[in-house]
Amino acid sequence: MADDAISRVAVTDAAAGLLARLRRQHGDLMFHQSGGCCDGSSPMCYPDGDFLLGDADVHLGDLVVTDGPADEPGATGETFTVPVWMSRSQFEYWKHTHLTIDVVPGRGAGFSVEAPEGVRFLIRSRLLTDAEWAAAR
Repeated sequence: MADDAISRVAVTDAAAGLLARLRRQHGDLMFHQSGGCCDGSSPMCYPDGDFLLGDADVHLGDLVVTDGPADEPGATGETFTVPVWMSRSQFEYWKHTHLTIDVVPGRGAGFSVEAPEGVRFLIRSRLLTDAEWAAAR
């Protein structure tokens, strides 16, 4: 299971900006990364609670996002979190990695809230450092 003592997830500035805008439209958000092919291999962003979680899911951590900058129309400056979940079977393959959620131009997954924006979220990964992995055990 994921260990809250180490950071397993992060978000790029571009993805954080999009999350802030999406939160203003949809309320609190969550990510779920499942296994599989096609859309199932992309991080899916849902209004929090719209994806039912169970024992087969692992909480990787929370993204911390600030709704800003203050001069952006509608920005509140509020800091909020976006939980990131992964299917347990997928976690077994990715447990040695740190995941960063980014956003790129392109068609998103049909059920992910960014789909109408003409962009899609994606995962960038790196191996955990020896110190991070030791802390995760």
